[in-house]
Amino acid sequence: MLESKGIRLEHISKIYQDPKTGKDFKAVDDANLTIEPGSFVTLLGPSGCGKTTTLRMIAGFESPDEGEIYLGDQPINELTPNKRDTAMVFQSYALFPHYNVFDNVAYGLKLRKMDKDTIRKKVMDILELVELGGMEGRMTNQLSGGQQQRVALARALVVEPSVLLFDEPLSNLDAKLRVSMRTEIRNIQQRVGITAVYVTHDQSEAMALSDQIIIMNKGVVAQIGTPQEIYYRPKDAFVANFIGEANFLQGKLESKEGNRGVMSIYSHQVDVENVEDFARGENCTLVLRPESATIENEGQLPCEVMMSCFMGSYQHYHVKVGDVILQIMDFNPRYKKIFQVGDRAYVKFNACDSHLLKTE
Repeated sequence: MLESKGIRLEHISKIYQDPKTGKDFKAVDDANLTIEPGSFVTLLGPSGCGKTTTLRMIAGFESPDEGEIYLGDQPINELTPNKRDTAMVFQSYALFPHYNVFDNVAYGLKLRKMDKDTIRKKVMDILELVELGGMEGRMTNQLSGGQQQRVALARALVVEPSVLLFDEPLSNLDAKLRVSMRTEIRNIQQRVGITAVYVTHDQSEAMALSDQIIIMNKGVVAQIGTPQEIYYRPKDAFVANFIGEANFLQGKLESKEGNRGVMSIYSHQVDVENVEDFARGENCTLVLRPESATIENEGQLPCEVMMSCFMGSYQHYHVKVGDVILQIMDFNPRYKKIFQVGDRAYVKFNACDSHLLKTE
């Protein structure tokens, strides 16, 4: 087990100049983050949201214009990348094509002037960990994409950093290999016990890998939470729409008692939960995940079926409720009634499977 350290960002901002307008803009705006030792945390968001800039500031490839970054209890703003107790796994692998696997992995240890026997033991041990034992003599151009990514991972791990940083490391792999490699990365991280900070725009990757997800939008941290918290309790419409699929229905909270209430949507009454932060009569937005609802002969909201498509494990519907189109994924449809285009039916769901947001 490596000695892992936590990371803390206090009021971090990074300012760039727009080359077209010449005006300054904040790529990262007053970010405050705490990453616990030994945890796997993913920075997730659309292109240009600031996630890669944040990772590069932790690594030392960029310097914050405001705020302080801490590794453990040590401020590291003034340290160069090679002086920080971190290692980066790059999107492009960044392997040396004229070195074999052993020399690629040993590169950082040789820079540290370790003796040959120690280097050999460390390299061979780490190659076994990433399932490349026996391949130390191969040139990197003889390896598959997945094997090259393992070499890059081994090279980062062998120097025994406190924090391992990943910059979209799987984006160059095909879909099937991405799934298997993300499982391997997570397994290795847990076995080694290292703190990992991972950047991706792939939602499923973030959900599968992370202890916590940090959603970023336009340089601002939109929400921090476990995958379950982010998915089931998004803080705003951006987060709800970015993670998975989401339906949005506007209405008014007609009554409330404790954490339960009744919401009016197109003059129909639906039960809702977790209404403590809402006032009676307030306009609200109901977030309903496609898999959280079904189409039935009876239910809360009358609808018209606009699309009905068999997808194997689920029946995919588009239904019209009022003037809004909802997506419904009705799983395991084999022995269920299949509604056809033009059918009149009802959307049915449990209050606990929906989520309420303040209407923006």
